[in-house]
Amino acid sequence: MAPTLRDGDRVIVALTAYRRHAPRIGDVVLLEGPGGLPLVKRVSALTSATGPEMMWVLGDNPAESSDSRSFGPVPVSQVRGRVAWRYWPPSGWGSIE
Repeated sequence: MAPTLRDGDRVIVALTAYRRHAPRIGDVVLLEGPGGLPLVKRVSALTSATGPEMMWVLGDNPAESSDSRSFGPVPVSQVRGRVAWRYWPPSGWGSIE
């Protein structure tokens, strides 16, 4: 899969996107990763087992990405918002799918 975002891209994050519902598979989200590091990843699976709801997140560029394959599933509560729009560079302007 081709990377949706590249280093240097500037995005707008919808911080209130998940107040009424949890992230959905395929959403690109901003989350608090290991050590509090902000990460942008795509949700690939959700679990609703007993305890906190967890999700599996993957980068769009597997060869260069640190994601759930290396640090495991993350709690949905660590999601800060949905990456909604890229505004820089101008050639990539538009919504994030």
